[in-house]
This record gives sequence, C-alpha cells and structure tokens, in this order.
Amino acid sequence: MKPKIKIRKVEKQDLDFVYKAICELENEILDFEVFETIFNENISNPKNLYLIAENEKEGLGFISFHTQNLLHHCGLVGEIQEFFIHQKYRGQGVGRLLINEILNYAEQHNLKSIEVTTNKKRVENVAIYENLGFTLSHNKFTIYK
Repeated sequence: MKPKIKIRKVEKQDLDFVYKAICELENEILDFEVFETIFNENISNPKNLYLIAENEKEGLGFISFHTQNLLHHCGLVGEIQEFFIHQKYRGQGVGRLLINEILNYAEQHNLKSIEVTTNKKRVENVAIYENLGFTLSHNKFTIYK
C-alpha cells in the first residue's frame, strides 16, 4: 500500500526542512539567520503560498508560490519561486500533487498565468515542467551583483 501523502501550508516549525531543501537545491550552505528572516516574512505574506508535502514520517518536498498584479497582464500572476522534491521521492507523483494545489489556488484566485523559471544547469527540469503542463515561452536574463 502506498503511504498517504498530505499537502499543507508551510508553518514556522518547517524552517529546518525548507532550509535544508533550499541548500540542497542550490548546492550551497546559505546564511541561516538571513534565510530565517526571509522565510518568516514570506510565509506570513498573504500574497504567497508555501506548501509542504509529507507522509507520516517526514517532509517529502515543498513549493513556494508568489503572486503579484502585473500591468502587462492586467491582473494577478503567480510565480513558483522554489520547488523541491527529496531525491528518494522523485518520480512518485509528489511534485504533481504540489503543482495541482498551485493550479487550484490559481483557479480560485483568477490568476492570469503561472510562471516558473529553472536554472539552465538543471536541463532535466525543462521536460519535467513541460510534463506538468508548462510551456517554454520566455527567456530570462539576470545581472548578478
């Protein structure tokens, strides 16, 4: 029997799980105090939706979703900022459950679109996002300071 997966909003006590996930995702150790400040600010912002997928024993993955009204869309647009599934749970539908929650939220809040960006070094993510229903429609340019 497949273990039951629960999706819920991220809470303050999920900080350590999310911190470790983002460090793994970015392949670096981030400043914990700065991370904690941003984490608390973001999960308390009503324009953001942070979700965690878990079974009875542990966190399996999480997704962060930020919304904003954009002039060029004449409405509310959402963007997935971080999306992480623990290595041992990839390919088991956990990501799809999280994306489905985002899609439901977008429908309930009449979002014009949902966007996601992936680093060029994560080549495999393009196929994953296309499989989840996203279309490769834009290029993103960045200046790092």
